[in-house]
Amino acid sequence: MATQSALLVVDVQNDFCPGGALAVPEGDRVVPVLNDYIARFREAGVPVYASRDWHPRETRHFKAWGGKWPPHCIQDTRGAQFHAELRLPKDAVIVSKGMDPEQDAYSAFQAQDANGAALEQSLRQRGVQRLYVGGLATDYCVRASTLDALKQGFQAVLLLDAVKGIDLEPGDIARSIDEMVRSGARTATLASIEQEIGTGAARS
Repeated sequence: MATQSALLVVDVQNDFCPGGALAVPEGDRVVPVLNDYIARFREAGVPVYASRDWHPRETRHFKAWGGKWPPHCIQDTRGAQFHAELRLPKDAVIVSKGMDPEQDAYSAFQAQDANGAALEQSLRQRGVQRLYVGGLATDYCVRASTLDALKQGFQAVLLLDAVKGIDLEPGDIARSIDEMVRSGARTATLASIEQEIGTGAARS
């Protein structure tokens, strides 16, 4: 049976890039790589999704209200905007998460589109069965999104050259990648994806 794919770009926002309120070390380095993936997948007719943190000013996700993190990606601020050099297509589906002040919402599967549809619902409406995942941060939102994709019955492919992590505890990134792979995720890079797209495997 044909397997339709989608690309999920996770949280490539100003606050998670150098100079941002919660910068992932070298987080901006994923941008040109993701742009290559976006161009190749769009050429193959594969839909692109992009998740974003979209927090209210007061949320238990932030330290001031009992959470773990400094304020970041607050709705309608520059920090919440996608990185200026990220070339999302005009028809990319933007899904927002973290809007509920009572939820951390690391996973893109806790996000919804502009019409209020959950990511899972949107993917299933398109017949998507395989999700390619890149973005920020490997050990938090990328990890949570990939694991949730697998739990929801999707195939998941982690784009190793298009993710960066925080490593709050040394080894977090490596442990997260190992967990995703042990849970059933496949890994890929631009070099290996070339053959998939070239042979049509990204769509078939």
